[in-house]
Amino acid sequence: MYRIGELAKACKVKADTLRFYEKSGLIAPSIRNESGYRLYSEQDRRRLEFIIRAKSVGFSLAEIGELLDLDTHKAEVTCQEVKAVADAKLAQVEEKIAELMRFRRNLSELSEICCGGARSAEHCAILEVLESGTAGQHEHHAHD
Repeated sequence: MYRIGELAKACKVKADTLRFYEKSGLIAPSIRNESGYRLYSEQDRRRLEFIIRAKSVGFSLAEIGELLDLDTHKAEVTCQEVKAVADAKLAQVEEKIAELMRFRRNLSELSEICCGGARSAEHCAILEVLESGTAGQHEHHAHD
């Protein structure tokens, strides 16, 4: 049996992280001893490691809860159901990557239209685009 600090150390997380997972309903101590200390079993350790690995590949706490439920009832669910959770997460990640690539492209275009000079930003192309919403008619102002 592990006390909270021992389990946290064994799994390389902070005890506060473990408490947070408890409050989120992802893990619970197996028992409390007569002094009130939380005690965790080897099964609890494996569950915490599952949570940590799922978190490391991007699953949210709610998604991890769903995966833990599937894992608990794996004799009653299909691989198709588990794969659907992973595929839904993959689709979210791909959408986020596309969004970030749009941000990158748009920021690059903004950066390109600005001279980056040391003078006042009264005619800064970036600010003008953000104010007007149009990128078409901007001169590159030469600031010596």
